[in-house]
This record gives sequence, C-alpha cells and structure tokens, in this order.
Amino acid sequence: MAQTALPPLAYTQLRDPEQERQARALMETLRCLVCQGQSIADSDADMAGEMRALVRQRVAAGESPRAVRDWLIARYGDYVSYDPPVSRATLPLWLAPLLLLAIGVVVARGSFRRRGR
Repeated sequence: MAQTALPPLAYTQLRDPEQERQARALMETLRCLVCQGQSIADSDADMAGEMRALVRQRVAAGESPRAVRDWLIARYGDYVSYDPPVSRATLPLWLAPLLLLAIGVVVARGSFRRRGR
C-alpha cells in the first residue's frame, strides 16, 4: 500500500452524518486546482485531498458550508468554484451565453424570413 502524506480527513468521513453530507455537497461544487476537470470530491490529486480535509475540518468545527466556500474562494480565487459569483471579472462569462443566444435568435429569424419569401 502506498504511503501518503495527506491528512486523515482527506479520505475519512466525519462522524456526524449531517456534517458529512454538508461537506460532501460542498466538495462537489469545488474544482480541483490540479486536474481542473474534476471536483475535489472526485479527484485523486493530493491537492484535492488536502482541500477535502480542509472542508471537513472547517465543517466539523461548525463553520457553514457557505463560509467555507467563501474562504476557499478568497484563498484560491473564483476559479475554484464551479459557480463563480458575478463580478466585473466574471461578468463576461455570465453574459456570453445570453449574447450568443440573442445572436442565434436574430440569425434564425432572418433565415426564416428569407425562406418565407
């Protein structure tokens, strides 16, 4: 069996099932900074294990999942969250789908008008 330097809470569930449920739900919304395509709940990267341990430690200490999430965003930036908050930096990410949808509607409408003639 391989030796690991990860904290025990990286792979050990909390004793309180409600706290573990809250921690697990939060872990599903946080991006692994190493693999980037996986949440910290699914990643086997050491960094994800350390983040899982941090989440469990803070939830076990009584912090709300929202406070833990805010702390991780302050520490690692908006990129750590799959649901980044709306800010000046992320506004283009929130507006781009709406803009593309509007452009698609205009193009489709023009196409249908030309076909109808």
